[in-house]
Amino acid sequence: MKINLLSPNISVDTKDVCYLSNKENYKNLPLAENEIQYLAQQVENEASLIEINQYTRKVFVHVSSVDELGYKDYEKMRKVGNSLHAKIQESKISELVFVDHRLNKEVILPVLEGLSLSNYQFIKYLKDTKKVKHCLNQVNIQSDILEQNDVDELQAVCEAVKHARDLVNEPLSYLTAQKLSEEVKKMADESGFCVEVFEKTKIQSLKMGGLLAVNQGSIDEPTFSILEWKPENAKNSNPIIFVGKGIVYDTGGLSLKPTKDSMDLMKSDMGGAASVAGALYAIAKAKLPVHVIGLIPATDNRPGGNAYAPGDIIKMYNGLSVEVLNTDAEGRLILADALSYAKQYKPEFVIDLATLTGAAAVAIGKYGVVAMGNDDSQDKMEQLKKSGNMTYERVVEFPFWEEYGELIKSDIADLKNIGGRDGGAITAGKFLEHFTDYPWVHIDIAGPAFLGAPDNYRGKGGTGVGVRLLFDFVKNYQS
Repeated sequence: MKINLLSPNISVDTKDVCYLSNKENYKNLPLAENEIQYLAQQVENEASLIEINQYTRKVFVHVSSVDELGYKDYEKMRKVGNSLHAKIQESKISELVFVDHRLNKEVILPVLEGLSLSNYQFIKYLKDTKKVKHCLNQVNIQSDILEQNDVDELQAVCEAVKHARDLVNEPLSYLTAQKLSEEVKKMADESGFCVEVFEKTKIQSLKMGGLLAVNQGSIDEPTFSILEWKPENAKNSNPIIFVGKGIVYDTGGLSLKPTKDSMDLMKSDMGGAASVAGALYAIAKAKLPVHVIGLIPATDNRPGGNAYAPGDIIKMYNGLSVEVLNTDAEGRLILADALSYAKQYKPEFVIDLATLTGAAAVAIGKYGVVAMGNDDSQDKMEQLKKSGNMTYERVVEFPFWEEYGELIKSDIADLKNIGGRDGGAITAGKFLEHFTDYPWVHIDIAGPAFLGAPDNYRGKGGTGVGVRLLFDFVKNYQS
């Protein structure tokens, strides 16, 4: 869906249109008297989106009653965009004009965001798409306050989310670790960030024991992708680093998952990698003045060949030994190597994102993401929470007490890769902490990364959660 900014002088009298107004001026809209009366009735009934059929065109009106918007109001605006999309699809509208009578960016941008994200589809593998394909192709905006940069940034973020959703929705039959790296390169070419991909030989030479161990049961080779956006006007002297879990499919390895409700959707176990790639895409496309690096370790986790086994002890990239007690706790192993590798950049701050534990999903469901971090990250954690509210990818901070670290101590190695049922999301984070020596936050996106039923503008399937959160964080970054 293309978003364009129109000149205020262009007439829209014959086009399908959506007016954004408020209670003070909606009666001044260029509508007939009986239509204004109808609007007044609907506003009195607190209708959020009002439709007027003029036979030759459709007119939609949203009348906002809030003068100062909080983050919950932004979310309501996105949902208005979703409701508008449903009406547009019902009316088979391919091009729509937004006319801003509200004179408030904080209203029009979230509505457009909700509309654009609602227009996403993953129908690549359908033979006949005519009956299901969304018809909206273009949105034109008339506004005295929106600037081209506002539109470009919104377009960049929405396209980034859609790229991330595509990656999550792709099956393993297409999206191997190698293919993931190729798709990231395409995103880089489109947006302007740089990519370097380490193949298996390079990964072996680096002795990334976690990534190599998880890959042992696969016939497909692993990759380690380094994404970088480094503008000349970067306001940070040391980079921010995002690390994304890239398990392109997770059978559980020899600790094989039961099929129902646990293995079926495991193509989505690279949701963290998709978020990182999407975030770099949006940041580069919007040319944000911040130096950002993304690290994506990628492989599938299978029980074939010489698969690593419960009881194995592996040596990680940073030299620590790990006793593997469950091969289905594999994501933390590949993340650990990437977190250790991040040290060479002397990062200002590091965030990892991963569909890491069912415990996180059970704790808060699809309604937010779970986060925890070390003592040096508390100011950044507050910034992340603020960005989480603004994007409604809300961040719930879990306790990170040192007692949880006791649960991953091993008798025969430096660490073990699971800590039992109690505090499972937190002990996973405590494991990762051993591979960091910089300000760091771990974000578990297991709950909202992939949805089994439609959820407003987030849709069904891959949601791209994390992209908008990271973009807003970087856009408003404070050292």
